[in-house]
Amino acid sequence: MDGNNKALARAEGAKLVLEDLGMDPRRFAIEWVSSAEAPRFAEVVTKFTEQIKELGPNPLKKKVAAAA
Repeated sequence: MDGNNKALARAEGAKLVLEDLGMDPRRFAIEWVSSAEAPRFAEVVTKFTEQIKELGPNPLKKKVAAAA
């Protein structure tokens, strides 16, 4: 298994952990973008930022603050 596939498998595991913690797994993403793909990088980051904004505030912040 090459490095990219290992990273992808670990990312899927991380999403499961996030779900177990009560977070939406869409708050985590993995994408492969070459250093020669500046426009694609900007597109990926913009899309992910919009997705996070749509999800709203992190629900764990309230839980952590309440536990403190």
